[in-house]
Amino acid sequence: MSSDDVGSQARAKVFGIGLMKTGTSSLHEALELLGYKSLHNGGMETLWTVTRAVDEGKPLLYYLDPDLDAFSDIFPIVYYFHLADVQYPGSRFILTVRDLDDWLDSRRRHVEKDQERKAAGNCQEGFLKVDIDAWATEHRRHEAVVRAYFADRPADLLVFNLTGGDGWEPLCDFLGHPVPDALFPWRKRPRAWATP
Repeated sequence: MSSDDVGSQARAKVFGIGLMKTGTSSLHEALELLGYKSLHNGGMETLWTVTRAVDEGKPLLYYLDPDLDAFSDIFPIVYYFHLADVQYPGSRFILTVRDLDDWLDSRRRHVEKDQERKAAGNCQEGFLKVDIDAWATEHRRHEAVVRAYFADRPADLLVFNLTGGDGWEPLCDFLGHPVPDALFPWRKRPRAWATP
């Protein structure tokens, strides 16, 4: 895709800009059920591909499949969401959120699993250091930055709290889709999460 094609997509891009462990897998599956061609995480290859585009001054999605129209849990997109906003006019942004203590516990468990896999020789990449204080700062700062950025444009941002019970209704209302006749695809859901 050339830079001339930016903004000429058939429909607006949807960017999930919540941090990992905030329901991004569920968001990805929900977007697919709504008919989006969604990319979730994509591993280190996607991270480096998007980072390369940023470093070269190209649009964030320059090296990705041009048919993709939804993205979640892709580190450079999450943190460079303001570039996506400028480069892809009319895009919609979804900030998945989660209670800080629950999020810290989930992220710690995620890292501990990566550590176990690394020790067993089954992990070539991943997060391997637990840093609760840095994570708490990251959580607070990211949410504050996103909310401040969209403060004057609330129609362009959905704050989506899956652990608080959000599901099809707020998502479909935000994206202009009818609610599908299917259960919301909550993934990796602890028992304490709300039921559909």
